[in-house]
Amino acid sequence: MRQGIFYGVSAGALWGTVFLAPLLLPDFAPVQMVAGRYLAYGLISLPIALPGARALARKVRAADLALLVQLALTGNLLYYFLLSVSVQYVGIAPASLIIGTLPVTITLCGTLGGGDRGAHATPLRRLAAPLLVIAAGIACINIDVFRHASPSTRGGWSALLGIAAALGALASWTRFALDNARALQTRPQFSGNEWSLLWGIVSGALGALVWLALACLPAPLASTLGLTALPAGRWHLFWCVNMALAFGASWLGNGLWNLASRALPLTLSGQMIVFETLFALLYGFLYARRGPRPLEIAAIGLLVCGVVWSVRRHRAGKNR
Repeated sequence: MRQGIFYGVSAGALWGTVFLAPLLLPDFAPVQMVAGRYLAYGLISLPIALPGARALARKVRAADLALLVQLALTGNLLYYFLLSVSVQYVGIAPASLIIGTLPVTITLCGTLGGGDRGAHATPLRRLAAPLLVIAAGIACINIDVFRHASPSTRGGWSALLGIAAALGALASWTRFALDNARALQTRPQFSGNEWSLLWGIVSGALGALVWLALACLPAPLASTLGLTALPAGRWHLFWCVNMALAFGASWLGNGLWNLASRALPLTLSGQMIVFETLFALLYGFLYARRGPRPLEIAAIGLLVCGVVWSVRRHRAGKNR
């Protein structure tokens, strides 16, 4: 469990860097961000997988490939696209308020769906108090965001679209986390690194298809999607940022998450996602060159306390 927690925290630290990309690349459309990031992920995963490609290919069955496509769509392309659309239409505050409930939705779905492993399972009633503490921390973060941010408003229908996109992103990543954890538990022939590489190659192939589709769009439709001509310097930064995200957040971060999913019960691995929020906050403070405000300090404290409390509950349940 101690190793699993370390892997989960490390994955959160890498995933938190994803939130810096929109700040660095505000002039690129969400669909370009999605295609570029996962095309780069595939380009990084492919050479890493080449030395053991033959042995790895012998392990892959048609059902594994189908599941990898599903995971790449729900956990990568669809989630990242819906998140970007939500922020674009309703701003960061409403989107983060909805998507920030991921630790709760994953824990509840994992427990109610019977996805936790018997040896480490903890009854939902024992997790209720830690989950409430985590929910209070998430609420503090979002209250502070509402007070200090001005979300964009483009009319009632646009606001509804943004909220629907955030709900879709929440459902997409919840489904991914559950399916990926169960896939790893039922496929011991794949190591966490192998599964991450396969996932990266499939994501890269899907990203390449999206990129090809964007390149074939007629000019009026491309303009409608926000695909505008940009100077070479912006494209250089675009690919540098996406290659960094592909290596750190996607390949290494996903590999660490797979190790955490294997080492931890589903109800606890779901709560490890809270560290993505904490590290995103830290990087945001560094980028803005300021310290946390009182509500942000309260949120960080509540989130950490909730996770630590949950770990203690799991250990107590395991030792019984």
